[in-house]
Amino acid sequence: MDLQETTLVQNNFPIIPLQWFASAEDEGRTEKPSETKLRKAREEGRIPKSQELTGALVMLIPVLVIIMIAPWLLTGFVQIIKFYIERCISSELTDPALAIEFFYVILRMVLPITLSAMVAAIAGNIIQNKGFIFTTKKIEPKFSNIVPKFGEFFKKTLFSFEGAFNVIKSIVKVVVLFIVAYVLIKNDLPQLLTLLNTNLWSGIVHVSWMTAKLLIISAIIFLIIAIPDYLVQRRQFIESMKMTKQEVKEEYKEMEGDPLVKSRIRQYMHQLMTQNLPSAVAKADVVITNPTHYAVAVEYDNSSMVGPMVTAKGADSIARRIREIASENGIPMVENRPLARALYAEVEIGEIVPENYYQALAVILANVYNMKGK
Repeated sequence: MDLQETTLVQNNFPIIPLQWFASAEDEGRTEKPSETKLRKAREEGRIPKSQELTGALVMLIPVLVIIMIAPWLLTGFVQIIKFYIERCISSELTDPALAIEFFYVILRMVLPITLSAMVAAIAGNIIQNKGFIFTTKKIEPKFSNIVPKFGEFFKKTLFSFEGAFNVIKSIVKVVVLFIVAYVLIKNDLPQLLTLLNTNLWSGIVHVSWMTAKLLIISAIIFLIIAIPDYLVQRRQFIESMKMTKQEVKEEYKEMEGDPLVKSRIRQYMHQLMTQNLPSAVAKADVVITNPTHYAVAVEYDNSSMVGPMVTAKGADSIARRIREIASENGIPMVENRPLARALYAEVEIGEIVPENYYQALAVILANVYNMKGK
């Protein structure tokens, strides 16, 4: 039965497509996302991110700033209230300059809190992004983003692991906040009752400190909740980025066809082979040549190898270098054009020679061993 057409109907409830519950494996995306796909997603601003972490920091840091500047804030508010109460029956209140001055003072008092919240939000994103990411992909106008997607919305919020996790997370946060508030108020209840016999200033100070403690403890708890939330968001992101086998093949072909990638691979392989060439050729038993275009070094030790192994190979300049090293180390060189071309094309360095070439190699190695008296 086709998964896309399978639906659930029971007791006249709305029809729910079963593909809403499908995982990446059910959709054929069984392969882990490649580094290229993850890099492109990062460039577009698509990364695993927990809103809980950013929200907790935006809550915690401004509260700490408010506590530090609380005396200054309180003094400023008292001065503003005193100033306008003293002039409440005066015609000065209609002066536009007073309104401008009022908004200027309020802005000056609110600005440190606003800036601290902005810094906290930026820090939360940088921590999760592992660096600063600037992209306009997220704000590019798209008609598809305007059209309501009710099916996708309900799938994500109600009928998915992410939706269930968010519901549980919200319940945990509410329960934790209730418990923290209950414990704090219960512990401070005797002092709260004594506030009836104290002045207004003492009551304001005590209630403010209780509120600050509640906010700080709640923010710290939210930071702790943000850790599993981030892990879940990362898991969901990796799940959404999984690829089908066909996508992996197409991406590999695309990368393989990139001239820059090919050039870098050739450069790296040439450098690697140049560095290891002397030792690889020196331990070979024989070098099979084309004689000018190809050279393949072959080693065979019947005590440790299941068959002859290619230790080095090269074409043109590298083949010439292999012949020079072989000559310097007294390694026999045998000209066999078909065998040299076949080994160069079919056998990688460090691989055992296929059995269909054993007969030709046996003759060559036998002659070499006879020459060395083995």
